[in-house]
Amino acid sequence: MENNTSLQQQLLEAGVHFGHLKKKWNPKMLPYIFAEKKGIHIIDLNKTVEGLQEAAAAMKSIAKSGKKIMFVATKKQAKEIVTEAAKKVNMPFVTERWLGGMLTNFNTVRKSVKKMQSIEKMLNDGSAESLTKKERLTLTRDKEKMEKVLGGIAQLGRAPAALFLVDIGHEHIALAEAKRLGITTFGMVDTNCDPNKVDFAVPANDDATKSVAIVTNYIAAAIAEGLAERQAAKDDDVEDTDNEAEKRAARLQAEAEAEAARGGRSRGGNAGPGGQPKRRVPGGASRRPQGGGGGPR
Repeated sequence: MENNTSLQQQLLEAGVHFGHLKKKWNPKMLPYIFAEKKGIHIIDLNKTVEGLQEAAAAMKSIAKSGKKIMFVATKKQAKEIVTEAAKKVNMPFVTERWLGGMLTNFNTVRKSVKKMQSIEKMLNDGSAESLTKKERLTLTRDKEKMEKVLGGIAQLGRAPAALFLVDIGHEHIALAEAKRLGITTFGMVDTNCDPNKVDFAVPANDDATKSVAIVTNYIAAAIAEGLAERQAAKDDDVEDTDNEAEKRAARLQAEAEAEAARGGRSRGGNAGPGGQPKRRVPGGASRRPQGGGGGPR
């Protein structure tokens, strides 16, 4: 409980509880509103803590399963914070402009990413040297433009498992695409939005930089925990595999030694009575040479 109190204190200091003007409110946010002060709605921080912890737990398990969570924040005050947080946990992010169809038309977006990467390769490995200065400049400009919009999703091979949105009203296109594909959605929801539009709503002020930072960093820390647990589980598996391999090698060696010892004994007992070697006969049975007349009996 103490932990919750300190988290609540941090949220309070960051101004997470400040909503919008009463006249801008969405009635569906009623359960998350604590009071109204000077015409501004105040968000109930108990609800924020609950929402934040639920969202963090769910994101931790998604990260632990090895799936990707895309961060989306194209608002000016959130761009830098979200870019930094997503890079820390190696997750894809969109902070410049949401291209229509970034999820629903993912294959086409992948082609643009590949084009960007091939231009980058050309410029880096010297194969652009044969081009004129003007052509090189055009390529560089194209790459910079594409990098601005697509740089955050360059490593994304397929659609993400979840989306984290700062201001679900502002990112309504991304939200609609995620819904259409059945992708889990997490969002910071201010008093002017509908919290039912996302799977996990975190009621919070989505305009103040400090508020965006505290929520985003809390989420990123949960993802980092999930990734660390995944890595630890992998290391354990490797260790188990190594132990198994060692045991197997020891078993095979023991078997080989036992086989060698048996081979030595059977070599000694390879002669028949009287020291005569056994004779192989067709059919695989060994017969000793018979004494006296060797004719048929």
